[in-house]
Amino acid sequence: MNLNVATVAGIITICYLIGLIAKQVDALDNKWIPVIVGISGGLLGVAGMQVMAGFPADNIIDAISVGIASGLASTGVNQIYKQLNEEH
Repeated sequence: MNLNVATVAGIITICYLIGLIAKQVDALDNKWIPVIVGISGGLLGVAGMQVMAGFPADNIIDAISVGIASGLASTGVNQIYKQLNEEH
């Protein structure tokens, strides 16, 4: 599996935005946000395999795995952002 960072960054960005939208839903507990972005990433991974040149997967299982990992990476990006902007 060849890792193309640019294609994965797109999934991370979209999942990050999905996570921000999910956070705005009052009835939704924050513990579900990683699940939401993970599933979204998996779906985007399958779509990415079909439409993105240089996508780092050539079969559906790898595409789902890359997508889920990218979706979950978006929660890490969020935590880095929060901790860097936190006043000590």
